[in-house]
Amino acid sequence: MAFEAKLSLRQMQKMVMTPMLQQAINLLQLSRMELLQAVRQEVEQNPVLEETIEGVEEPDEVPALKTVAEEPATERNGEGDTAEIDWDSYLQDASDYRPTIQYESIDRFDSESLLTRSNSLQDHLLFQLHLTVRDDELLRLGSLIIGELDDNGYLRSSLEELASLVGAPLESMESALQLIQSFDPAGVGARDLRECLLIQLRIGPKEHALAEAIVSSYLPDLERHRFGKIAAALGVTLRDVQEAMTLIASLEPKPGKNYSNEEPQYITPDVYILKIDGRLLVGLNEDGLPRLRVSRYYRQILSKQALSSREARGYVEEKMRSALWFIRSIEQRKRTLIKVAESLVKYQRDFFEYGLSHLKPLTLREVADDISMHESTISRVTTNKYVQTPQGLFGLKYFFHRGVPSTIGEVVSSRRVRDLVRRYLTEEDSSKPLSDQKIVEILARVHGVEIARRTVAKYRGQLKIPSSNQRRYM
Repeated sequence: MAFEAKLSLRQMQKMVMTPMLQQAINLLQLSRMELLQAVRQEVEQNPVLEETIEGVEEPDEVPALKTVAEEPATERNGEGDTAEIDWDSYLQDASDYRPTIQYESIDRFDSESLLTRSNSLQDHLLFQLHLTVRDDELLRLGSLIIGELDDNGYLRSSLEELASLVGAPLESMESALQLIQSFDPAGVGARDLRECLLIQLRIGPKEHALAEAIVSSYLPDLERHRFGKIAAALGVTLRDVQEAMTLIASLEPKPGKNYSNEEPQYITPDVYILKIDGRLLVGLNEDGLPRLRVSRYYRQILSKQALSSREARGYVEEKMRSALWFIRSIEQRKRTLIKVAESLVKYQRDFFEYGLSHLKPLTLREVADDISMHESTISRVTTNKYVQTPQGLFGLKYFFHRGVPSTIGEVVSSRRVRDLVRRYLTEEDSSKPLSDQKIVEILARVHGVEIARRTVAKYRGQLKIPSSNQRRYM
């Protein structure tokens, strides 16, 4: 078998992801905070880019939005004519890239500037300890115990270990622990759930002998709702046990959960949907995002042929091209966000007007077809983005979900069905909890929604609601 080398000419089409197109796609899927970081980084790396100073007008400048934004559609997957820009004619009249489209900006009070670091559980307890104790030894042992508490407020180390660690008598460690257990929040410093509940029952002004007896000796039966067994063992009625159960259920099993060492994460909306004079208006949140333009200094360099070196001129032109594409990508991101939000208003107007009961099923494909964009673009632009609406703050992904068939001839939102399940389970009679099958029958009879029992069980699991056997009080 002979091998030989040949030359052949072949014509074919191929999709190329240019660096500029990759940059536009990356900016599209960034969250608001990530976009701010990307802008800061680009301004630092590109000397041609600079931030505009608010309130300073330059009357000799002419808006150049059409020069860049209204380029032929054939340039979307490549550099197109941008690679051969006539810089002299471009810079003769246009001095910077300033969009003529102005989006509505909503001013909001910056409450984050007034925030300080929240106290942790250890800080809260140490403050009470130093306020209460004057004895140095007790102060030392109390500080040691506070340092051994976990995030829920429980002491996981044994007193024997702590006593041997610091060389203190066990009686002194027990006295220090009793002092810590008298602090706020109630139940802190307990070594298990039983002790935590007992501390909370004993710290109140009233005595709860039955509840203390149940927690002390019948906590496993209480968890399994064996109220009959508890009533027979203690010689009380079922109603007495139920009243004690209601009291125990009101206690906090994790007293330290409201104190966290983690810094809070704040969500800032990217888009506002506001109801003004009966109309739903869409506006971008541009607070804190710098407005960019091309530096006048480098424009003058190119327009006056001030660069004699070919390499220097090529460098400036490359940075100028990069700056224009970066600004164009940001403006394209804004326009896409506005279009998606307006499409959401079109499809989910009843939700914004009346609430969750009027939420409709919606897919990425429907919005993509409505605004004439690709489905992947809608997926990118709705990732890690939030919208402030008359019904509250939601992620853009919240509005995209499947529908559930119904007997009334329309598809019902799965989120609405889950909300119906939550409402029926939270409003049920505690003595006669609704089973999953009963929920299925109610949804079919009242709302015409046909779902399987396992679907109700799945929604109940997402809502963290136990089964009917575990919810039964009697």
